[in-house]
Amino acid sequence: MFKDFKYSFLFLGKFLVIYFVGNILYGIYIDSYINTPDPITYWVTEQTSDLQNAFGGESSIKVNEGIKSISMRYKGDGVVNVFEGCNGVNVMIVFVAFLVAYGGSVKRMVWFLPLGLFVIHLFNLFRIFLLYVAAQHKSQYFYYIHKYFFTAALYVVVIGLWILWVAKLSTKQSQQVEE
Repeated sequence: MFKDFKYSFLFLGKFLVIYFVGNILYGIYIDSYINTPDPITYWVTEQTSDLQNAFGGESSIKVNEGIKSISMRYKGDGVVNVFEGCNGVNVMIVFVAFLVAYGGSVKRMVWFLPLGLFVIHLFNLFRIFLLYVAAQHKSQYFYYIHKYFFTAALYVVVIGLWILWVAKLSTKQSQQVEE
């Protein structure tokens, strides 16, 4: 029986090891910032605020000491608090774990992995941008938009990248057919 599912178990084992090690390392990184947001969250919030301003918004940011978040503000008033979970790193860890566990052409992975991380980052900036707009104009729906719609949308992007990798780029299918 194990022989029939050998590749599935190997994939699952690699995925879980990479996922847990990535999350443990990321957790250690996050915990090293006691009463202040980590630099990645600050960077993502700053980029989103810059994006808002590029589209004519009047966004600024303010670090919320003690609660490890950053407020994106409109004319000085808080609109959205960005926490560590909003910076996209956990989603990136899942993406990397899948790609490495699935395997495939190293040559293609060298360019696809950073490209995928960049796509996830850009989509995450767009997501926070739209959450800021939703908080300003449809605040009564903010929780649902944040919790369900944009979480699902972000994972659809990741799944799309995985499908692209598996179906078109990994070259793993042609290797398995030859075996």
